[in-house]
Amino acid sequence: MEQLHNELKALIIEALNLEDIQVEDIETDAALFGDGLGLDSIDALELGLAIKKKYHIVIDADDSQTREHFASVANLANYISSQRN
Repeated sequence: MEQLHNELKALIIEALNLEDIQVEDIETDAALFGDGLGLDSIDALELGLAIKKKYHIVIDADDSQTREHFASVANLANYISSQRN
């Protein structure tokens, strides 16, 4: 799971052009939005597209669970793992 966490952190940095941030700077359980990494709704769309491209998993923006999936790297990794099985 740690490998997936690091893959997702790298994907976030690459997809969102976060040039000043390293994989080590993103805490696995920290919030991605608001007070955590500070991402916004546009970032969520970009990240959703990057996940779709890399993992072939579509994250439905209208799903009530989506906000929970995007809450942290850990949540995102759990969701992707559950969809792959």
